[in-house]
Amino acid sequence: MDESASGQRVDNFLTLYLKGVPRSRIYRLLRRGEVRVNRGRVRHHYRLVSGDVVRVPPVRMGDTRPRKTPAEERQHAMERAILHEDDGLIVLNKPAGWAVHGGSGLDFGVIECLRAARPCAGRIELVHRIDRDTSGCLLVAKRRRVLASLHEALRKERVYKRYLALVRGNFGSRRRSSEAPLRREQRRTGERIVRVHAEGKRSVTEFVPVEVGDVASLVVAQPRTGRTHQIRVHAADLHMPLAGDEKYGDHTFNRWMRSYGLKRLFLHAVSIAIRTGEGWMEFEAPLAPELAAVLESLGLGAGPSRR
Repeated sequence: MDESASGQRVDNFLTLYLKGVPRSRIYRLLRRGEVRVNRGRVRHHYRLVSGDVVRVPPVRMGDTRPRKTPAEERQHAMERAILHEDDGLIVLNKPAGWAVHGGSGLDFGVIECLRAARPCAGRIELVHRIDRDTSGCLLVAKRRRVLASLHEALRKERVYKRYLALVRGNFGSRRRSSEAPLRREQRRTGERIVRVHAEGKRSVTEFVPVEVGDVASLVVAQPRTGRTHQIRVHAADLHMPLAGDEKYGDHTFNRWMRSYGLKRLFLHAVSIAIRTGEGWMEFEAPLAPELAAVLESLGLGAGPSRR
């Protein structure tokens, strides 16, 4: 493996190397151990280093028809969601319902739409991920050096994310935190789920009240680590599940919130700040109108943009 691929996730490397092969097929190759790095199995998030030897099995390409491209309407929707853009970085206010990338039955996600809309922009890569049902700040790198720099900031916990979340009941006036370790599991149906488990990975989330009500409360969730579904699982573990959370939430509370107009998960990545060698970068994403309308119907304000 040469220097050009150093620091790249193995799943992204395979997407480039096996052009035309669906990402779902690439993830199956990795899960089954058919792709080997230095003769060993690796997870999809393994980052390659210079000198790695990658063994890729023969892969039948199958259908050779031209690859589908996202509809122009979806490409334009991604363009409209851009909050900031410079030579190396795009910051999006990702709409709820959009996966960050295709796979698991989805042809296209945010990254495929951006690549289709910017065919001459080089290799556009996700810096991080947020859940499909979550809206808000999402960083996308346009240059390899920017991607590497931001990944280093993430590894060293120099990236600070803030989410607005609506939780069940009266939160109270004091902040709360959860350090419950989290582990990803897979049910017999194939569904992936995250649980609090003593053998799970270190996970830390802080919750700060913004607007408190008897029915529901608006809080800022500040994850200090970046585990899958972390905020949702930690909130449920603290007995204050998120409104609209069909996987970890309270179904009775969700039905009640629907009567206030909520039709999605109430979780929004409102801001992200990155500490770099040159100082701070900070970006904010306005709350979606449908979430602001729910707060108004509950008699809760949208809260300050900074806290």
